[in-house]
Amino acid sequence: MKRSTVAAGSTSRPEFIGLIAGMMALNSLAIDVMLPPLPNIGQTLGVMDENERQFVIAAYMIGFGIAQLAFGPISDRFGRRKPLLVGFVVYIVAAFFAALAPNFTILLILRLIQGMGAASQRVVATSVVRDRFSGRDMAQVMSLAFMVFMALPVVAPGIGQLILLLGSWQDIFFFMAGLATLIGIWTYLRLPETLAPEHRRPLTTSAVTDGFRLVVTNRAAFFYGLCSMFLFAGMFGFISSSEQVYVEVYGLGPYFPVAFALTAAIMMGSNFLNAMIVQRLGQRRIAHTAVLLIIAIAAVVTVWSHFERPPLVAFFCLITSIMFLYGLAPNNINSLSMEPLGEVAGTASSVFGFLQTVGGAVLGTVTAQAFDGTVFPVSFGFMSVAILTLIGILIAEKGKLFGVGEQYREHSAPIFVE
Repeated sequence: MKRSTVAAGSTSRPEFIGLIAGMMALNSLAIDVMLPPLPNIGQTLGVMDENERQFVIAAYMIGFGIAQLAFGPISDRFGRRKPLLVGFVVYIVAAFFAALAPNFTILLILRLIQGMGAASQRVVATSVVRDRFSGRDMAQVMSLAFMVFMALPVVAPGIGQLILLLGSWQDIFFFMAGLATLIGIWTYLRLPETLAPEHRRPLTTSAVTDGFRLVVTNRAAFFYGLCSMFLFAGMFGFISSSEQVYVEVYGLGPYFPVAFALTAAIMMGSNFLNAMIVQRLGQRRIAHTAVLLIIAIAAVVTVWSHFERPPLVAFFCLITSIMFLYGLAPNNINSLSMEPLGEVAGTASSVFGFLQTVGGAVLGTVTAQAFDGTVFPVSFGFMSVAILTLIGILIAEKGKLFGVGEQYREHSAPIFVE
């Protein structure tokens, strides 16, 4: 009996969600744990420009986004497990050698490669869930996985700060490599193959092209994919410049990880809330309402910060409210983009992952690079991408909001036992 068959019969629902969350968490870790050591990296490798140090994050995101275009068709051809395990190896090796990087250029190259390895985890995590679920069920499972995944940003900056206190920034890369090794072993032993042989697509130019065509020509799916990109851009812009906002603008110093962790914890709670209410209210009502509220709150911060710097408490509450809404919007929008494309789930996941990561990283980097010692660029960035998201939703839904959509079919082939 194949290992995947054994795993399929013994993997419980909580463990399955934990595995998906673990794969997603490695990507979050590679971003959030790097925030505290950016000044140390710059000092060691001779990078004095604070905005230039942000490329440590941007390089990872570019590699993460581009490689997804390859991992999608590959996972549709060879199944989910093999491409995923290859990605783990790439991630681990790149993280290990990044700790030994002799200069900033080599570090950026290795970060790009590390992101390419993580791309397999993003593509496969979404594809595996879509293989087994659809509609509101998929949104619920993704929200539960994302809730566990969000526990890492709560502690990741603190972990980075603690490692810096006990060692050096190089040790942070060793930590990433070690954690990825543990999750990779867990995945190898326990994650089943979810793509049946009869559903695999040939890896030919015509088949791959046809798969991409199915994705980009589906109006609702494609524009909801663009919406995910816009929302991610807002989050990426905030994350990239958060250390500068909280430390330079508000003078939090070593307490910056605490503020970051509180925001992430609240976002984790909103993901749990979404998992509880999405079956009753549906993805559209929740996501559309959340986007409208993001626009309203971001507009308040933008106007306020144009005239004066908002007090720390007010800024924190408003930004955290936006991030709370981020726990309600993206997962539902992602499930809406994947819903019509179950037959090419791997390819669809790769296309949307590429758009979200590369497009979102580029747009978010514009926001981060616009940092001018105020909070205006961050708030204006949130408002702008939320407006673009609303436009994308209106195109996807032919001008309508809050619709319940089609009745979602129940999936009849769970891969776990209760």
